[in-house]
Amino acid sequence: MSRLQKPRGTQDLFGESVERFDHVVRTFDRVRKLYGFGRVEVPVFEATAVFARGLGETTDVVSKEMYEFEDRGGDSLTLRPEFTAGIARAFVENGWQQFAPVKLATWGPLFRYERPQKGRFRQFHQLDAEILGAGEPAADVELLAMAQQLLEELRVADRVVLQLNTLGDAETRVAWRAALVDHFSKHLDVLSDESRVRLEKNPLRILDSKAESDRALVAAAPGIDAYMSAEAGAFFESVLKGLEASGVAYVRNAALVRGFDYYRHTAFEFVTDALGAQGTVIGGGRYDGLVGMMGGPETPAVGWAGGIERLSDLLDRGYHPPRIWTLIAENEAALEATYAIARYLRHFKINIDTIYGSNLRKLSSKARKRDVSGIIYFDEGRDGYDFILKFSGVRRNDILEFLRLKNLLDKDFFVEEILIVEDKIVKNYLAQVLLDGELERGARKALGFRFSKNVDH
Repeated sequence: MSRLQKPRGTQDLFGESVERFDHVVRTFDRVRKLYGFGRVEVPVFEATAVFARGLGETTDVVSKEMYEFEDRGGDSLTLRPEFTAGIARAFVENGWQQFAPVKLATWGPLFRYERPQKGRFRQFHQLDAEILGAGEPAADVELLAMAQQLLEELRVADRVVLQLNTLGDAETRVAWRAALVDHFSKHLDVLSDESRVRLEKNPLRILDSKAESDRALVAAAPGIDAYMSAEAGAFFESVLKGLEASGVAYVRNAALVRGFDYYRHTAFEFVTDALGAQGTVIGGGRYDGLVGMMGGPETPAVGWAGGIERLSDLLDRGYHPPRIWTLIAENEAALEATYAIARYLRHFKINIDTIYGSNLRKLSSKARKRDVSGIIYFDEGRDGYDFILKFSGVRRNDILEFLRLKNLLDKDFFVEEILIVEDKIVKNYLAQVLLDGELERGARKALGFRFSKNVDH
């Protein structure tokens, strides 16, 4: 029988990779609450028309990359390739315009049939934030400030640059579109086949072309600024001033366009050079035309999406997952007490892992493989329980956390004394552990305490 394997372009997350993933999601959830964004959930699959109408028939996503299938009832369905179209559909269908402006956030898996490569998957995950029903530049500023704070709290902002552009209003786009058609039409003999198709349906998409034959033409194409209406120019200027007031740095990228048909005004990408070709970690913009295309009232909207895998890859190599301690009973007599202590410490939000078995050496080996902050050995002595901690690393915060364990147990279990299990630590404990944050080289990395077992707990 052939060995079963995951589908091409998918991934199995485990260990540190899933810890990084969770850290990105937890940070996003905390930041979106700071900005008043409520949680929203939409289906993983939608009617194909939702994406064909919302993204535009000429986009690569619709024409090449969607996972489209027919269900048993004969309906054409598609696994979502992005969030915005589905959220706009929900906004229209459920009458959420009565609550406008609404600030919505979500995250989850998306699906595109792309050529798998480093940082790009066929099933991938994104964070998403949207404001629907707000046509003011202030909404764009708030979303960009939120994205910037997310990057700061992930401690990756110093490696990411905000690139910003405007796609103008309807008047601007009509004039710019005509100029682009005129420009590219003069060079049909060198224009790529794909760009010739785009020239008929959506010439702005030619600016996204990766074809070698198109590069010189794209570089020489007319820019949007020459066709900007007064209103569109004022909108963009207001966004720029808002970013400056919010302390959000940016660079203007006049060549930046979004890949979907419904964008207006602000377009942006947060870009890094630390991830190779997959440099965009967050991207988005204003899409005032989408809700109307979905059959709803004309509704201004703006949003962004961020790649969870890419943000996870961007985290500092020094990132450490949440501190966790492994609790091991050294003998059968101490086992029941470990249950009580584990439950007690978890009540105080201290992460406690337990390993099962009777062979102490094997249990210790398994704990070390889990890369825990420390192993707590629990033993029953003649006059009380010995609670001994052996560190897997020499980190000041781990030792301070140990003291927190002691203080917590002291409240209910009457800790009688601190046991330092090595003379070198006794001599230098306060000076080195609490002040310098390090232990002597060669010092045994263990300390503990004893508490009474005769207390009703």
